[in-house]
Amino acid sequence: MDLRIDDLSVDLGGARIVRRLTLDVPDGQVVGLVGPNGSGKSTALRCVYRALGPSAGRVLLDGEDLTSMSPRSSAQRVAALTQENGSDLDFTVEELVALGRTPHLRGNQPLSARERALCRSSMELLDVAHLAGRGVLELSGGERQRVLVARALVQEPRVLVLDEPTNHLDVRHQLDLLSLLRDVGVTVLVVLHDLNLAASACDVVGVLSEGALVDAGTPEKVLTPALLREVFGVEATVVPHPLTGGPQLLYRLPPSRKNSR
Repeated sequence: MDLRIDDLSVDLGGARIVRRLTLDVPDGQVVGLVGPNGSGKSTALRCVYRALGPSAGRVLLDGEDLTSMSPRSSAQRVAALTQENGSDLDFTVEELVALGRTPHLRGNQPLSARERALCRSSMELLDVAHLAGRGVLELSGGERQRVLVARALVQEPRVLVLDEPTNHLDVRHQLDLLSLLRDVGVTVLVVLHDLNLAASACDVVGVLSEGALVDAGTPEKVLTPALLREVFGVEATVVPHPLTGGPQLLYRLPPSRKNSR
């Protein structure tokens, strides 16, 4: 399913947070949004999973305006992992994962055998099946993050929207998750802070600064020393990864303040 953010603007508290953002996320591709803190990445994502309405512009799924769909219909197409996924309710892991089926169920309709199998396979895929009977509040941050990704996959979305999904994950699970995003076969829009992870996992990278899109394209095209200096204020050398050939960023620390006194 194609996702298009079309001339999107968002005003919050009297300030324009997102400025006329247009970005295409083609069917089956992984598109990453990167940018400094406060650049509007998460705000743009909130419009895609309908936690926030845009002040102007549209979000389109295969050309259809998201706001023309019922909440149930859009939730059957778009699943989200947000930064505000905490819960005060101590569901078990398997109960929380099963909630991903909610948009597809009516009333108290029980899960079918296929849906129960889907929950088990998603938990196995995210390496949390052994936690099925544990309370979610007992889990570490990384374990809970993987449970929430499993819940999103159980939703069987056509579009997967993830805001900093590698938060709290150790290196192995970061790499496993980003590899999964490339293999899962759905359209993915993901916010990442780690530019090297974005370079490795994304087909296209969109760079935001002060709410506006600075550039979008392949990691090789976009992640240049000049852009890193302009947008992020850092000095970096870009080198080819020795195994994949993709761009990898080597940062230079700023001069020590102690030595400059």
